[in-house]
Amino acid sequence: MLQTYKSPSAQVGEDGAIQYAPNSAQPSFTDLYATVIGFLRRQFVLVLWVVLLTIGLGAAYLFITPPLYSAQAELMIDTGKIQVLKQSILGDDPFSSTRIDSQVEILKSENLALQIVKNLHLAEDPKFVGPTRGLFSIAGNVKRLFIADKDKPKSESELTRSAVEAFEKRLTVSRVGITYAIGIGFQSSDPDRAAQIANAVADGFIVDQLEAKYQAIRGATAWLQDRLNELQGQAAAAEHAVVDYKTKNNIVDTGGHLINEQELVQTQQALVQARAATAEARARLDRVTQVLRDDNLDPKTAATATVTEALQNQVITQLRQQYLDLAQREALFSSRYGDNHLAVVNLRNRMQEIRHSIIDELKQIAGAYRSDYDIAKARENSIEQTLATTVAGSQTKNKAQIELRQLESTAQTYRALYDSFQQRYTDSVQQQSLPMTEARVITRALPPSTKSSPKSLIILAGATMGGLVLGLGLAMLREITDRVFRTGKQVEAQLKTECLAIVPLIKQVTKAVPVSNKAAARSRVIAPNAGLLRTVIDAPLSPFAESIRAVKVSVDVAGAGKSNKVIGITSSHPHEGKSTIAASLAQLAADGGARVILIDCDLRRPSLSRQLVPDATRGLIDVLANKASLDKVIWSDPSTRLSFLPAGMKPHLIHTSEVLSSDAMKGLFDRLSESYEYLIVDLSPITPVVDARSATHLVDSFLFVIEWGKTKIDVVEHALNTARGVYDSLLGVVLNKVDLKALNRYEGHGNYYYSRHFAHYGYTD
Repeated sequence: MLQTYKSPSAQVGEDGAIQYAPNSAQPSFTDLYATVIGFLRRQFVLVLWVVLLTIGLGAAYLFITPPLYSAQAELMIDTGKIQVLKQSILGDDPFSSTRIDSQVEILKSENLALQIVKNLHLAEDPKFVGPTRGLFSIAGNVKRLFIADKDKPKSESELTRSAVEAFEKRLTVSRVGITYAIGIGFQSSDPDRAAQIANAVADGFIVDQLEAKYQAIRGATAWLQDRLNELQGQAAAAEHAVVDYKTKNNIVDTGGHLINEQELVQTQQALVQARAATAEARARLDRVTQVLRDDNLDPKTAATATVTEALQNQVITQLRQQYLDLAQREALFSSRYGDNHLAVVNLRNRMQEIRHSIIDELKQIAGAYRSDYDIAKARENSIEQTLATTVAGSQTKNKAQIELRQLESTAQTYRALYDSFQQRYTDSVQQQSLPMTEARVITRALPPSTKSSPKSLIILAGATMGGLVLGLGLAMLREITDRVFRTGKQVEAQLKTECLAIVPLIKQVTKAVPVSNKAAARSRVIAPNAGLLRTVIDAPLSPFAESIRAVKVSVDVAGAGKSNKVIGITSSHPHEGKSTIAASLAQLAADGGARVILIDCDLRRPSLSRQLVPDATRGLIDVLANKASLDKVIWSDPSTRLSFLPAGMKPHLIHTSEVLSSDAMKGLFDRLSESYEYLIVDLSPITPVVDARSATHLVDSFLFVIEWGKTKIDVVEHALNTARGVYDSLLGVVLNKVDLKALNRYEGHGNYYYSRHFAHYGYTD
């Protein structure tokens, strides 16, 4: 049938390879959808078989695997309970994630497992330590069958070890979320046994914790007692050392302060007071001395008044008052009676006496002040000497105080340690009588009513998904490795040329058997028993004949407006059906009334000549060698009026490419073109020989035959790349020997020939 594809432009590069113009069209969603659907259609059977196989394996696993029941118990690690010697004697840290994980590991420990196995006599239970059933245990059972000694009984230790291993495999312990709860699960074929063992694990853990706590308290109590005795002696020795050192260094402690420290403070205070008294006495002495230095002491002056007020001396105060009264009277009399009056002179004499009396009194006071100053100074010096002595003694005491403080610190440390250990020892003795554990059972395991494994739905769903993935993977691998031509789209995409027709595979026609017919040989008539070569005539309404018609239409359309008489038919390899296509196309064209000659130019292997004219002794080679005339070697078919020029039966012809490229061959084809409308040329395959390349000057258009599902894509590409002349004149490709039922999985219209619409036109399979 006619398959129409747009052939993109192609060019031949400098190296002779075919170069195709890039396709700018981007794949659309419709193309992607079609690609996926086509892939699934092609590989559906493979994927289905793989899925069914994996489902069967899953069902077999479910059938041979015994059901297991899982019982669940829960422990709570109670942080509110009293912890023995929590302060750090036993090294207990506050509860944390690490502590809970440690408890989980204890529950998984082999010691606890061994304890449960012995308590419940699991090593003596044949169901518990017997051989397991299941898909994954077959290999182990076979190994034990060939390796193990069946006659040798297992010892008690071996049975116990087997029971412990089975116990550890079936036990699951995990923390519940971020809480202090721990879940304990156990799987067994017996639901009651599963609950019993899960509860036994929880109880065994609590007993183990109590025993460990008791042993820890007992050991700590003994250690504390020894340590208390040691600390008691060390504390007493340290306190005696403090007392002895104080006695040796005359250190007396009064209310937290030493005596020398109190003396030093008191002496410093007395020195300050003495210095103040000395300064005051010196100030009074200096003032009196300053007044006495003035020979003309006038009691009326401010200085004398200041000294009098400062000294607070009543005698001087009275004398000064008398002096002031006399001075006032003297001034009054002097103004009345004159300066030389006797009364005035007497008053002046009395005033002079009083002034001398004041001076004498001041001198006496100055002597007293000097005496006070000397006494204060002497007292100050004495206190300074005492202070120096006290300071020197204090330095010695301070040096001793440093060592004393060290001794006191040591004594206090030992005493504090002794008191602390005494308190802990008391707590330990109290706790030893009633040990407590932080763990308690909050949920006891009950016999489960449903199995926990194997989970049928999950396994079957997993088998289905696994089979689907595996099937798709194998399908993709099969698709990737399938590097042959299956559809016309592949031809268009890979070779950038048109697929002219899809020729179905004919299985019911008997292969032609060459039969010698001397009468036919004398008249040069083509034998009627050509078999497959006459299908297009014997079954004109068959899909095969319709495909050949599509090829002829393409030839006629391509020949419109130009010479397209000589049609060369070739392929990549032999046995792809090129000779059948050539003979069928020639017979179809001849049966339609055209003047057609079929020429066998496969000079190395003239299979077409052997099938159509097995009795022919001369042919094309004889005409070119001028050993026979053209009209003497041409054969004809009376039913279709087809002319046939055989290759000739000369054996071991070597230089066939020179024959095809010769001028004589060109002249022969020119003569034939004048007499016939179509020259159908059966050429050699391109890959094994070069004859087809040598015939490019003889042929107007080439038809390239590809065997469907067998010819490799890279082989065809290589063949056309090496035959540039063939590709340049290529009319299109014919996909031959197509399995139409299989084509339906690749192109979606493989049942095109079986459609009820075409049945109306007489199409038969």
